[in-house]
Amino acid sequence: MRRGLLSDYFDGVAVKRLSAVEANVLRSNQHEFNSSKQLKSLLGTPDRVQYQSIFIWIGGEQEALSEEGFLTWYQSRKPPRREHRLYFPTNAVCEAAAEGDVLFIARRTDNTLMAIIVPGDSTIQNQLLWLFGLEAQPALQFESLEISKDNAAELDFTARYILDELGIEVEEPEADRLDTLIGRFGLVFPPTRVLSELARTSLSHVSAADDPDAALMAWIDMEEQLFRRLERHVVADRIRSGFHSDDERADVDGFMGFSKSVQNRRKKRAGLALEHHLEAVFSAHKVRFDREGETENRNKPDFLFPGQEEYRNPVFPAACLTMLGSKSTLKDRWRQVLSEAERITPKHLLTLEPGISENQTDEMRAKQLQLVLPQSLHSTYRDSQRGWLMTLRNFVELVKERQRVE
Repeated sequence: MRRGLLSDYFDGVAVKRLSAVEANVLRSNQHEFNSSKQLKSLLGTPDRVQYQSIFIWIGGEQEALSEEGFLTWYQSRKPPRREHRLYFPTNAVCEAAAEGDVLFIARRTDNTLMAIIVPGDSTIQNQLLWLFGLEAQPALQFESLEISKDNAAELDFTARYILDELGIEVEEPEADRLDTLIGRFGLVFPPTRVLSELARTSLSHVSAADDPDAALMAWIDMEEQLFRRLERHVVADRIRSGFHSDDERADVDGFMGFSKSVQNRRKKRAGLALEHHLEAVFSAHKVRFDREGETENRNKPDFLFPGQEEYRNPVFPAACLTMLGSKSTLKDRWRQVLSEAERITPKHLLTLEPGISENQTDEMRAKQLQLVLPQSLHSTYRDSQRGWLMTLRNFVELVKERQRVE
């Protein structure tokens, strides 16, 4: 399917690591950064421009702040000593800034700005660097990049995932085809397994037997587009109906409850969809497995190879057992996998999370948890991490080898 480009949403970006003085500037009443060549490249050299802006701070799991406001880019001196400054307002996002955090100033195609602050060396920092095509780690001086159709990334599943973290919803370029595929469901969400199967059958040219990594990402990508398109119709219909209580007052609680249900459905469906598509991959390769086979203390790994019966048989060699946890996103939840199968070391975990921080992957290695990622996601990780990562094909071959020697 055709996809959009990053240049459809952004014209350019500048990034820097905050020094102690700069973090204090954002938190204090000064609120001004001096100009730099890179900022001028991004914002030009007008006398004064006030940009409508969105300020975002993203920390750890479920930690995020967002506020609307203005950024002012102005000339503070007369020629020839022309000097530009960027003025920040007082808000909760700026007050959350700390030394070592990374600031992204991104210019949207609608001439608004996004000021994004994230912890240094974090997963979200790595994801944003990858999204904007910035290869070097942020320094104390601004680095900038113009985003054009010539260098813009295609908005695949990974890019859309990161944009979603920023609250940017991507338009689907082939909405008519998606509407045709989901037309049978009307305004009712089908079971996740049904939508997963539709995603696979609509991509008849994709073969998990030939390329499990590409197949998994293609299926996930298609299902995400199908789901979001159906969700758009369902939400639009509900909004048209309005949120009113019996006395015709605005039903704020009803609106908030509906909004929360939309978010919860997205999260739950994403995890189940990943499991359904992994099941299809393993079936295509004719490996034996149980989904949620029970181990010690009623733990249920997402996938147990060759199965629960062999795991519970003390005579069956532990070296021939394999388990795989699957989580569409990780945050800090990967540690849940560590206790799910005491007989198996190392354990394996597949995720679709791009650019996980080195601190986290180092801890996984120390705890003998092997990370598995579809091949296309490996490019979002640093060179120092990639040699350790497994592809889905690597994992399938490992399971096949163990089942050959049982």
